[in-house]
Amino acid sequence: MADVHSKETRSYNMSKIKGKNTKPEMLVRKFLFANGFRYSLHDKKLSGKPDIVLPKYKTVIFVHGCFWHGHVECKYFVVPKTRTEWWLNKINHNIENDQKANIVLQNEGWKVLTIWECDLKSNKKEQTLSELIKTIKSNK
Repeated sequence: MADVHSKETRSYNMSKIKGKNTKPEMLVRKFLFANGFRYSLHDKKLSGKPDIVLPKYKTVIFVHGCFWHGHVECKYFVVPKTRTEWWLNKINHNIENDQKANIVLQNEGWKVLTIWECDLKSNKKEQTLSELIKTIKSNK
């Protein structure tokens, strides 16, 4: 099956996809800040460069896009019909990197939390964020 966009259009569209400061990430950051949590962002010294680092709680948070990180059994993770093998290699590589980073961080004593994009949709957002606070505080 051929791509519905020209190579130039597809390239432009893909160039606009952000790796950090995404809408789901910003939502979590604003919520945490409003609830008194202070954090640092994308710490290059930590494995996987976590999106949010809460040193006081020895906790890191990754906010994952369901497509990019292969969220199993999620309606937002759909394997593309074009260049399927290339996409699956990319997504599986992301999953491997996520697992490796989690292991390294846990071995260094960090609590690793992952929030999925789908858990921040309007029907689940409130529950996800209130659970996040409970989980962070249970670590102190």
